[in-house]
Amino acid sequence: MNEVIEIKILEDYRIWVKFKDGEKKIINFRPYIGKGFTAELLDYEKFNQAFIESGGGIAWQNGYDFCPNYLKELAGEEEHVPK
Repeated sequence: MNEVIEIKILEDYRIWVKFKDGEKKIINFRPYIGKGFTAELLDYEKFNQAFIESGGGIAWQNGYDFCPNYLKELAGEEEHVPK
């Protein structure tokens, strides 16, 4: 089962993600936010409150979330831990 074990919030609505299997990539979340209840995540202060939920996905306080399997399938730029 895929599971996110570490995240780092980057600029431009991107999040560096590390999976339990060791895969690392940067995912651009901008295409997935901005309409309906996700519009509030355009506020960087709110977007930056992303966290790893108990199921191993990424979520925000407003209830918006991404399951780890979907995150694994998303195209992303592979990169080492940003400084």
